[in-house]
Amino acid sequence: MDSIYAAAYDAAKEYGHEGDLVFGANIAGFLKVADAMMAQGVC
Repeated sequence: MDSIYAAAYDAAKEYGHEGDLVFGANIAGFLKVADAMMAQGVC
């Protein structure tokens, strides 16, 4: 659970929405899926 919070917080801060955990969770989730797709050679 701590890693989920940290990922959401860090993503929100990186993209200029520090403290907005919903925004951060959406970005962190998208990046995780995008990285997995890239690793599989989809993109």
